[in-house]
Amino acid sequence: MTTVEIEYCVPCGMLDRAQDVQGAILERYGREVDRVALVTGDDGVFEVRADGDVLFDKESDEFDVDAIVDSVESYVGATA
Repeated sequence: MTTVEIEYCVPCGMLDRAQDVQGAILERYGREVDRVALVTGDDGVFEVRADGDVLFDKESDEFDVDAIVDSVESYVGATA
């Protein structure tokens, strides 16, 4: 099963954004993912990883919840 990690900057106040992404992934994929974990970080980090692969990095990607959720699909399909 797919494991998704959302690493977010605590001092930057990105918890709400991380929870939005987490909720959207769980709503779409539900039991098809093993877990969607929130990982605390700092230094402005906001990354979404599936099975260790970076799907979103705020340093290089535009924040779009739907696009992030869509990017998880190939991992779910590959392991379902």
